[in-house]
Amino acid sequence: MSTVSTQITDAVTQSNVKVVGEAPAMAMGSLYQTMAHSTGLMFENSVNSQNQQNILAQTATTQGVMQIYSIDTVADAIAIATQLQAAAQN
Repeated sequence: MSTVSTQITDAVTQSNVKVVGEAPAMAMGSLYQTMAHSTGLMFENSVNSQNQQNILAQTATTQGVMQIYSIDTVADAIAIATQLQAAAQN
């Protein structure tokens, strides 16, 4: 049976202690990175949603303006139709 050198045993022990000692820091680093990524996605989705709402607001405004401008045209068309009907009856 061969014996293991005490220097090798000490080196392996120190390596294991180093890995175990770094584990909480690595876990917290991973957690912070995940939280930062999630926050970035949240802001990206928020900006995208705001852009979509702005497009919808502009579309609604355009439709409203088109309806306002078409009121006179519809009124004129009704008036002309009424005059044509009156002229056709006479």
